[in-house]
Amino acid sequence: MAATSEPTPGARAALRARLRSGPLGRRIAQADLRLYHAIRRDLHLPGLVEPVRRFSHTGEHAALWLGIGAVGIAVDRERRGRWARATAAVGSAYLLNTAIKAAIGRRRPAIEGLPALMATPTGLSFPSAHASSSFAAACAFSPLLPAGPLYAGATAMAVSRVYLGVHYPSDIAAGAVLGTVVGTAGR
Repeated sequence: MAATSEPTPGARAALRARLRSGPLGRRIAQADLRLYHAIRRDLHLPGLVEPVRRFSHTGEHAALWLGIGAVGIAVDRERRGRWARATAAVGSAYLLNTAIKAAIGRRRPAIEGLPALMATPTGLSFPSAHASSSFAAACAFSPLLPAGPLYAGATAMAVSRVYLGVHYPSDIAAGAVLGTVVGTAGR
């Protein structure tokens, strides 16, 4: 799917539905939009777009995290079983996220004046698979690797998706929660 500068009818309809979803839903949608705008406009530095895009691309289909797990399985023979369980949790988080995303069907953001800065494999956004696989990896791999860098990488991966305009903040928050739950099972 190519990045576009025009909001799609599906994305506009999804946003309107969120804004009409009752007082709590409306407040959440408005906060989501405010944070989205803050990240997209206030934190936007043109020189960062390409490095952030490249970093974010490594998270497609959980590739970065599955790769780290595969290396752990290959080189850490003493803890191979733990690496395999943790890596399976990352893959499971990705697959579960994909199923939830298809069931919910929320369209990716399409905000006038803030086009997506990268293409995505699908037009669906909730929850963020990048966030779910990243937080599953941080949680599941943290007994095996230093937790600080793992969680920093997971956070950067998740925020990169809003920075690039392909997810709302609530997409990454939901993905982070899902990933943490699944990642805990892989410890």
